Amino acid sequence: MARKDTYDNESIKSLKGPDRVRLRPAAILGSDGLEGCEHTFIEILANSIDEAREGYGKVIEITRFKDHSIQIRDYGRGCPVDYNAKEKRYNWELVYCELYAGGKYNNNSSGDYEFSLGLNGLGSCATQYSSEYMDVTVYKDGFKYDLHFEKGYNKGGLKKEPCQYKQSGTIQKWKPDLQVFTDINIPLEYFQTVLKKQAVVNAGLKFKLFDEASGEKFEYLYENGIIDYVTELSQDQGFSSPQYYETSTKGRDRDDKPEYKVKMQFSFCFNNKINVIEYYHNSSYLENGGSPDKAVKAAFVAEIDKYITKEGKYTKNEDKISFVDIADSLIIVTNSFSTETSYENQTKKAITNKFIREAMTDFIKKNLEVYFIENKLEADKIMEQVLINKRSRESAEKQRVNIKKKLQGNVDMTNRVKKFVDCRTKDVARRELYIVEGDSALGSVKLGRDSEFQAIMPIRGKILNCLKADDSKIFDSDIITDLVRVLGCGVQLKSKHNKDLSMFDINLLKWNKVIICTDADVDGFQIRTLVLAMIYRLMPDLIEQGKVFIAESPLYEINTKKDTYFAYDEKEKAKILSEIQGKYTIQRSKGLGENEPEMMKRTTMSPESRRLIKVMPYEAEETARVFEMLLGDDLEERKEHIRLFGHLYLDDLDLA
Repeated sequence: MARKDTYDNESIKSLKGPDRVRLRPAAILGSDGLEGCEHTFIEILANSIDEAREGYGKVIEITRFKDHSIQIRDYGRGCPVDYNAKEKRYNWELVYCELYAGGKYNNNSSGDYEFSLGLNGLGSCATQYSSEYMDVTVYKDGFKYDLHFEKGYNKGGLKKEPCQYKQSGTIQKWKPDLQVFTDINIPLEYFQTVLKKQAVVNAGLKFKLFDEASGEKFEYLYENGIIDYVTELSQDQGFSSPQYYETSTKGRDRDDKPEYKVKMQFSFCFNNKINVIEYYHNSSYLENGGSPDKAVKAAFVAEIDKYITKEGKYTKNEDKISFVDIADSLIIVTNSFSTETSYENQTKKAITNKFIREAMTDFIKKNLEVYFIENKLEADKIMEQVLINKRSRESAEKQRVNIKKKLQGNVDMTNRVKKFVDCRTKDVARRELYIVEGDSALGSVKLGRDSEFQAIMPIRGKILNCLKADDSKIFDSDIITDLVRVLGCGVQLKSKHNKDLSMFDINLLKWNKVIICTDADVDGFQIRTLVLAMIYRLMPDLIEQGKVFIAESPLYEINTKKDTYFAYDEKEKAKILSEIQGKYTIQRSKGLGENEPEMMKRTTMSPESRRLIKVMPYEAEETARVFEMLLGDDLEERKEHIRLFGHLYLDDLDLA
């Protein structure tokens, strides 16, 4: 086909009908992937919620089918689908086949919905257009109405018949189309999360979920809304009691803009176990916050700073608190509604209304001020904890800077590490680092290695127990900081105050294998465990990526006239002895430092004959539990473990 080179008046065309969504789903639904598919569920659910919030129906039923189709049933007034004399069209055409058509455009002037989640007239149509099929059943005005759509087009028109029913309402079943979305397998957890959140912000509204694949049923109901949710989150572990406030007001975003109604609720408490901050507007979870987020931050910082200043709790020249210091211990949920709402986009993840931000800031500040006055014991606890959070954050920030200074550098940094012996090749795919026990082992390992690709890092004395020590103490250890420098990949520290301390990058690791090489005795096992604990604490991804190994050291050296054999355990010793004909001598293997270089090469260094045990990432939780039990602070658990299993590790005693 010949290429058209002209760009003229006939070059411009508009998408029509279902193609407006099917060819560009991201423009309306935010994505052509799973997120966009999930948003179709939100759009249909929103309409049922809007009905219930206006007082029509207290139960919404959702079914997740095996074939990825979805059904939502509500018991509201029923979606209008019959003929609309004013528009001279059927309402089903306007609702399901017309973008920007709906019943929520005049909410600010006593419309059918005062506070609605849906308001652009896009959701039902966009969902229908992007579906493989959609079936709608409406019970309304003494009739049953049925509609069937395929690929965005109605098939068979509107079917209407008289019907006696117990309850009016709407049933909508649809299957998102794989020709529109790259993925339509919405996980069960998504439905559970969304419905729980909607139950939280719609007090007294019950959501019933049935999952056809598993046969499981779920119900979500919060009779008192967000205060029940905050109480549930706090789990009686908070150091302040859950509080709840609500109000209604009117205002405008600009002098020339229309006045609109706003309803605001917020509930909070302080808790050191968890922190949760969630914002909702017209039932929509505001992932990115917007106006409510700005209001909460401004109000809490202002009032808590004022209280701390009044009580003289700041030290001389101390910086004032920031919101992160409050958020560390805060559980707060805001739930607002308005008759005019400015969303960032159709996905409704943030609102931008200036008046809502100002009104909510003022509302929260006034109630916090009164709460602190009337509950001084709780207020003092809150201020004390916020200051602890602040000073801990500032200390962590100083520590972060110091640690970065200690660890930063390039490949040449290893030249400053004492007694580190590098290899010649720069090919990371070949390079091996042996972490050995003590200076005595360094000599024999150095002579037994292949200096082309094997490097050596000696550990001088017993390494710090990284599972018990805090970050600052860990990085005060020269042994640890030297080892981290030699590895080159940085560290992965988990701390709420040091979230940006994680400087780990597996691509910067200078070694293909990190091999721990210690004596086969109690001291050697302890040093090996401490090195593993250090790697597990500071750079667990090295274990996950299969980069960490243990070099097995033989327990016995068996010599005959012709050869020398090495046994790594009792079973192997017995097997070797059974095969030897003639005289032999047997002795316990020496420590690494006493071994001849040739023996070191054969038993520990040479890839052809050595034995390496890969440290596997299986059952990370169990590994963590054992590390904590052996090296942590629970003395009683460790004593019990020794009582039960200690005899298995005792050397044989000569009782003669």
